[in-house]
Amino acid sequence: MDMASISTEKPARQGRRRRLLIVDDEPHLARTLQILLGDEHDVDVVTSGSAARERLERDASFDAILCDLAMRDVSGMDLHDWLVGTLPDVAARMIFMTGGAYTAEARAFLDRVPNPRVEKPFRLEELQALVRDVAES
Repeated sequence: MDMASISTEKPARQGRRRRLLIVDDEPHLARTLQILLGDEHDVDVVTSGSAARERLERDASFDAILCDLAMRDVSGMDLHDWLVGTLPDVAARMIFMTGGAYTAEARAFLDRVPNPRVEKPFRLEELQALVRDVAES
């Protein structure tokens, strides 16, 4: 694709822009989500659970957090449990992205928490709808 043909003009938006945090240890997926959701929202990206914790300790004013469930350093499950103990209202704004609950721990976690989740691969429209629902609640 010719880079000169890509428009940098933002489309007209309805409603206010939301602040999103994407937490995924797959940098290409995280960046793709940032690009796709960035037309409607202000999107920050971190590529580890520990980086997410550091970011949230400094600034927890995100309308929604899209978080991979299984990451190498600090999992989405661990991040959620930390938030429940420190910032429970932020924990409620998490949306989990998962390739499936392949471990007993992940299955038990998903059974235990009421947060919305989306299975990879997912449709962008599905993710956008979840973001709207979480941000507006």
